[in-house]
Amino acid sequence: MPDAARLLAAYDREVRQAELTQAEPGQQLTVDGPLARLTGGRRGFVSGPPDLGVTGAALDELIARQRAFFAARGEEFEWKTRAHDRPAELPERLLAAGFVPEETETVLIAPLDAVAASAPPSTDVVVREADGHDDLLRIATLSATVFGHDEAAVAADLLARARADPGTTTHVVAEADGRFVAASRLEVVPGTGFAGLWGGATLPEWRGRGLYRALVAHRVGTARDRGVAYLQVDALPTSRPILERLGFTAVTETTPYVWSPFSR
Repeated sequence: MPDAARLLAAYDREVRQAELTQAEPGQQLTVDGPLARLTGGRRGFVSGPPDLGVTGAALDELIARQRAFFAARGEEFEWKTRAHDRPAELPERLLAAGFVPEETETVLIAPLDAVAASAPPSTDVVVREADGHDDLLRIATLSATVFGHDEAAVAADLLARARADPGTTTHVVAEADGRFVAASRLEVVPGTGFAGLWGGATLPEWRGRGLYRALVAHRVGTARDRGVAYLQVDALPTSRPILERLGFTAVTETTPYVWSPFSR
């Protein structure tokens, strides 16, 4: 089996199955047919297996139930799709139901031992793990600055997740002159050999200085200490070339489709 196909099969078998059965820290999971719904975060989340097993009118009904569920909660939600999923008509059915696609990302996976070492950043930057309440608030400020998110909402989400975290999440930051200039996190997927690299944010004036690679390298070390076998990333086009040079393989694409009761 080609390497990309082997990695994708492991991803579908382990990560996708975990999405259907495990709630993220601070969130609640409910099941509707083949789908899993998460509530309790900054917005709702829906995911399914690689094959939903329904098409046509039955698929439209499944989509309508999710809209009704989150409309009753007055909550926006994301339906996460992958390019290799079935039925192939799912994206067009979501669009017809009023969902809006966000930017497509590439799913990349690497066996932990295949990730190339990276040179450390310059001596004026310290890469370390975040520690405690104040560091999480500083990460929220950074995220709001980089992505335009609501800082209070990001902070509330980070703190709620930290309170519920069973020890699977590690935040890693790059700090210069007492200021966080980049941040990211490692999330170990319980019961699997996978961990995800998430939440990469770097201040614009600090990009191109090797901080992204340094944060990946630190998380590789943390993952190794935790017995992780594979790292997985949903990468934007700017990050994909860096990750491929580090030893990651592209296996599929993922597009979030978002529905909001506030825009109807």
